[in-house]
Amino acid sequence: MFSSRTPGLSRLNKTHRASIAGVAAAGAAALTFTLVPGGHGSAEAKPEAKPSAATQVAWKSATDSTQASTVHSIVAKQHTNALDGAAKVHGTSISKADSESKAKAAAKAKAEAKERGKTTSASRSTVRKPVYANNLDGWIRESLAIMKKHGIPGSYNGIHRNVVRESSGNPNAINNWDINAQNGIPSKGLLQVIPPTFKTYHVKGTPNNIYDPVSNIVAACNYAADKYGSMDNVNSAY
Repeated sequence: MFSSRTPGLSRLNKTHRASIAGVAAAGAAALTFTLVPGGHGSAEAKPEAKPSAATQVAWKSATDSTQASTVHSIVAKQHTNALDGAAKVHGTSISKADSESKAKAAAKAKAEAKERGKTTSASRSTVRKPVYANNLDGWIRESLAIMKKHGIPGSYNGIHRNVVRESSGNPNAINNWDINAQNGIPSKGLLQVIPPTFKTYHVKGTPNNIYDPVSNIVAACNYAADKYGSMDNVNSAY
C-alpha cells in the first residue's frame, strides 16, 4: 500500500522543522515584507513606505530654497520701501533747500535792486542839481533858489536893480567913505552889507564870507525882508 504522506517529509523531526521555519522567517524579514492578517485567514504582503535619504535631502533643500526665496523677497521689498522713503525725504529736503535758496536769491536781488534805486536816485539828484554860472546872473539865480527854501521873499529884478546901484556887480566892492566907513564898519560886497548885519542875517548853508556873492545877496535879502518886507521894496540906500 502507498503512504498518504510525501516521501522524505515524514522523516523530518521537530528540530528540522523549526530550522526551516526560522530560515523562512529570516528571509521574509530580509525582503521587508510584513504579514498582515486577512479577512479570511489569508495574508497580504505590503512594502514599508519609508522615504529614502536622497528624497529627504531633496525635500529639505526645496523647502530651504523656498524659505530663502521668501525671506529674500521680504528683505528686498523692505529695502525698496526704505529707499523709496529715503528718496522722498531726500527729495523733500532738496525741495525745501531749493525753495529757501530761491527765497534768499529773491531777497538778495530785491535788496540789490533797492540799493541800485537809491544809487540811481542819488545820481539823478546829483545830475539834476543846477549848475549856476559864475557871474551876476548865476549868483542871483542861485540866491533865489536858496531864498525859496528858507521862505525869504524877493525877485530877480528887485535883486538885480539894487546890486547894480550898490556895487555895479562887483562882489569885492567896499565903501570906505560913508558914515559906516567912518564908524569903522564899511559896507562890503554886491549889496553893500556891513559886517554886523551880515553876521545877524547870514543864512545857514551858505559860506560865512561877506564877500561871497551868494552869501552876500541872501543875507541882504533876509535883512530887507525883515526891515522892508522884501528887497523889491528897496530903491535906495538901506
